Amino acid sequence: MTELAITTFRLTRRFGDLTAVADLDLQVPGGSVYGFLGPNGAGKTTTIRLLLGLIRPNAGEVRLFGQSLRDGRMTLLRRVGALVETPSLYPHLTGRENLEVTRRLLDARQEQINRALAIVKLEQDAHRRVAHYSSGMRQRLGLALALLGEPELLILDEPTNGLDPAGIREMRDLICRLPEEHGVTVFLSSHLLNEVEQVATHIGIIHRGKMLFQGTPDELQAQLEEHVTLEVDQPDVALRLLSQAGWTAQRNGNHRLVVQVNGHSDVAMINAQLVHAGMNVFHLNLKQPSLEDIFLKLTGEQDRQGGSK
Repeated sequence: MTELAITTFRLTRRFGDLTAVADLDLQVPGGSVYGFLGPNGAGKTTTIRLLLGLIRPNAGEVRLFGQSLRDGRMTLLRRVGALVETPSLYPHLTGRENLEVTRRLLDARQEQINRALAIVKLEQDAHRRVAHYSSGMRQRLGLALALLGEPELLILDEPTNGLDPAGIREMRDLICRLPEEHGVTVFLSSHLLNEVEQVATHIGIIHRGKMLFQGTPDELQAQLEEHVTLEVDQPDVALRLLSQAGWTAQRNGNHRLVVQVNGHSDVAMINAQLVHAGMNVFHLNLKQPSLEDIFLKLTGEQDRQGGSK
């Protein structure tokens, strides 16, 4: 069984009357890219501050690598790197000089600077002053600072904020490489559903401080059924025929129907039935639910439940 890099038990943090995190149970497998998703204000940054020991919980516990953060905070956090919000850099220094400042604080080896620069692909620009870096290069340098101590766990809070498409792509590629090439578990918080969908091996969804889902992307996809959209010349007849055959179908426009299905075999059966009944099928497309579809469903359901109390 894979060791869990992060575990929390009923983790709770309140600020006055506001409960920012409520009974949160995280399970982040070692070697994973764990996408921690939620809209702005959902409790993601508060959770990260709790994981890093920057604030104390009102209740519950944080465990890193199976050990309680309460019992060995300093020892455990030496195994963790973090990039929270905009990295703190010295613009008048070069990229390498920025890393040298942190290396001395960590009492790290000189070769660890070269390793960090190589991972984020900044070796060719390490001699340049940070004032001349693009936003993407600054973010990669911030990541190099987080990797300088050769951490086993990397915690990133909205790492693509403020980046252009090229910078986002660079950061995404880098995050994907870290577990396999360098053995680093990545805990990534974001409100960008599409970005997380492309990199995460595991996903947690938080909304209003509460965990709505935790599992793999495939398990998340199973939260919504697949459906097929089709266009026929006799939509009313097709709707009646499919409903009588036991399909859940509904109209969606003049000649379009939406039918809930369970994979490609169902699509073939629907097409065969309609053609056999003498109808012309002009368009047929199997659509799997996107992460955004599921996210909106989960958060919308909690909003409705919250509003009914």
